[in-house]
Amino acid sequence: MKYYSTNRQSAETTLDEAVIKGLAPDKGLYMPERIPTIDRQVISQMKDMTFKEIANIVAKAFFGEDMESAALQEIVNDTLSFETPVIQVDKNIYTLELFHGPTLAFKDVGARFMARMLRYFIQKTGNKQQINVLVATSGDTGSAVANGFLGVEGIHVFVLYPKGKVSPIQESQFTTLGQNITAIEIDGAFDDCQALVKQAFTDSELNQKMYLTSANSINIARFLPQSFYYFNAYAQLDKTGKANELIVSVPSGNFGNLTAGLFAWKMGLPVKRFIAANNRNDVFLEYLKTGIYTPRPSVETYANAMDVGDPSNFVRILDLFAHNHADITQMIAGFRYTNEDIAATIKKVYENCGYLLDPHGACGYQALADYQLQPSETGVFLETAHPAKFKGTVDTILNADIEIPAHLQAFMKGEKQSVAFGKDFSGFKSFLLK
Repeated sequence: MKYYSTNRQSAETTLDEAVIKGLAPDKGLYMPERIPTIDRQVISQMKDMTFKEIANIVAKAFFGEDMESAALQEIVNDTLSFETPVIQVDKNIYTLELFHGPTLAFKDVGARFMARMLRYFIQKTGNKQQINVLVATSGDTGSAVANGFLGVEGIHVFVLYPKGKVSPIQESQFTTLGQNITAIEIDGAFDDCQALVKQAFTDSELNQKMYLTSANSINIARFLPQSFYYFNAYAQLDKTGKANELIVSVPSGNFGNLTAGLFAWKMGLPVKRFIAANNRNDVFLEYLKTGIYTPRPSVETYANAMDVGDPSNFVRILDLFAHNHADITQMIAGFRYTNEDIAATIKKVYENCGYLLDPHGACGYQALADYQLQPSETGVFLETAHPAKFKGTVDTILNADIEIPAHLQAFMKGEKQSVAFGKDFSGFKSFLLK
């Protein structure tokens, strides 16, 4: 299958080049020339399959033309060493728990898959040059990518993160690893980190001297595998007869997760509607209401992984719907929540239902509550990270002392290793060249 740039100013390319490059030469994001469909009968049979079996079907549909079958199956099986259970929270509202991977965040799926796919293509092409992975993070991406690529030969990862704007546990998950992981602390916001990464990809001198790629959701191998767990959620609900009219609420920051869900829907997954659950960084909600997209600097919130003022994957959503605003609003609803709203939801759900939400999942849950589901509809929201990763915030809201899982505690015992920079490109570039 060929992959084209959303800016359509670059030549089409192959999967291996799209994965290794990450960003197209014209600064666009890669998209597959077509979206394969999965037969409805096969989808109906998924309720009797394991997560790995489901993921292998979806992966084969996407990547089967371009990868050896045995190698692809090995990548999928190695990626999915954990489950993503669906749990009822309240009436006809369920959560898809995506925090059972190594770093307790949903991004473990995409990061682990991409690390293994990138290694496969490096070996297949015989590339001897070091691959340098640049990744901007507002929290969980950095930890998932760093741990997914840790110790992978021939690859060095540079994690850019905003100073003081990720939780201590999140920070410890990528600043204490060493080996082939370098943490870079930027005195700015996530958008500044993302801008530095994008500028690096288009800097001619850097690209002549270094082999650069990205592990953010701009990379086709990072976000597409996230469609696996949408199929798995449907299968689990279908088994209980609750999947007929499915409304999926996605806590949305850089919109890679929602885009993966839209790809699953385009492949044939029966989803009635998606909800983009925003925090105060609500440029997408503004677009839904007005048809006008106005990116702006992000603001800091409790749901820090969603603190994105110019989401990269917005262009992919536009592309999926041929830039038709009416079609987008018909398929995607949107809601916005402040810190006060998030705190109230965490407290309410814990007291009424006994379920402990993290700030991002709180946005997803509340969006379903405000959407006002019909009796025939089932709502599922994505719980994207373990609440212990935001212990300070959650403890304050609940006046509690929530338990930190043992392997999170292990990260916190490590010594922080990071390099500090401002948000100007020249200093960052000089560091990479050295």
